[in-house]
Amino acid sequence: MPFQKVQPEKLSTSVVHQIEELILRGILRPGERLPPERDLSERLGVSRPSLRDAVAMLQEQGLLTTRAGSGIYVADVLGSAFSPALIRLFSEHQDAVFDYIDFRRDLESLTAARAARYGSDTDLQVVQAVFDKMAVADDRADPEEEARLDAQFHLAIVEASHNVIMLHMVRSMFDLLREGVFYNRQVMFRQKTTRKALLDQHRAMNTGLQARDPDAAAAAVRAHMDFVEQALTAQQRADQNEAVARLRLEHEKGQLR
Repeated sequence: MPFQKVQPEKLSTSVVHQIEELILRGILRPGERLPPERDLSERLGVSRPSLRDAVAMLQEQGLLTTRAGSGIYVADVLGSAFSPALIRLFSEHQDAVFDYIDFRRDLESLTAARAARYGSDTDLQVVQAVFDKMAVADDRADPEEEARLDAQFHLAIVEASHNVIMLHMVRSMFDLLREGVFYNRQVMFRQKTTRKALLDQHRAMNTGLQARDPDAAAAAVRAHMDFVEQALTAQQRADQNEAVARLRLEHEKGQLR
């Protein structure tokens, strides 16, 4: 008969499984610092030696990392999604920007529809709370805070979709965006884009989600990404025109000599 004796699971193994699940579900995030050893062992209800064994196993797996004199952190597991060479190519070729927008338009419209269907009431409360913060930051006209909350809002929608593959893919995408590999929010403001327009687009996404209307939520995401694409296309054209104008100016100055 294909039966084996049930073996009790070691406490350290139980800790490993719990932390793995928290990282997988996006609750523990890359770069996040874990509580001090004493606090964490008390929260988990295990001895400090058992916790140390668990941390050692997670470090071997590349999920946790220790910083001397600082503590234990969730490893930057997103960094492995794209090689440094590929990131450099992304940053040097403008066509990659529009592929990035296409990817986000397709993937995030799906996640928004999933969030409207499968997100819990608490998930949608989180999205609403982030949007409320966006509205406050909009009044203050704080570009850095606006950009941070913009990313947080989109990630909250992905988290509400309850698909861990989508979650980590989009987080990786936003990590590149935060590093300025593709573009930054200020590009749209150079095209006389008002903060109100961007806030209204996010309001439409939030409205569709709170109404649990998958089609409306997905359409709002697509409309937002269409707007971003148009703004970036206009900025590229403006940059090209400026380059030509500078050549003309240099030529005219040379003619006067």
